[in-house]
Amino acid sequence: MAETLVDEYKGARTLYLSWDAASWHMSKKLLAFVEAHNAKSDGSPKLELVPLPASAQFLNVIESVFSGMARAIIHNSNYPSVGAASEAIDRYFEERNRHFAENPERAGNRIWGKERTPAAFDPSNNCKDPGYR
Repeated sequence: MAETLVDEYKGARTLYLSWDAASWHMSKKLLAFVEAHNAKSDGSPKLELVPLPASAQFLNVIESVFSGMARAIIHNSNYPSVGAASEAIDRYFEERNRHFAENPERAGNRIWGKERTPAAFDPSNNCKDPGYR
């Protein structure tokens, strides 16, 4: 994913990668990639790792998107198979990403709107669904 982001934002000076404190987010492979990437001087954006504090998932903007997806696709669903549920999730993200790519200024309520809070960083924004354990 880091390679995709570097490609997508090659005109940027720095990309900040932020996530909650889940242990799998700090893999040795990711750290090695970031170190090797930042050692290059090819004009691509530098990568800065900015993990959120422990127990602060509510600050993670992607939690807002995942909460909206869970309400739209998973809650109270009755898919005939795991494959059907997986296809619904893939379709959800494909439609969101396509619409945003076609409308980069404003995604609008077509794909945004089921989130608990706006999918934007704000120190007072609690992105984690309180109904989630």
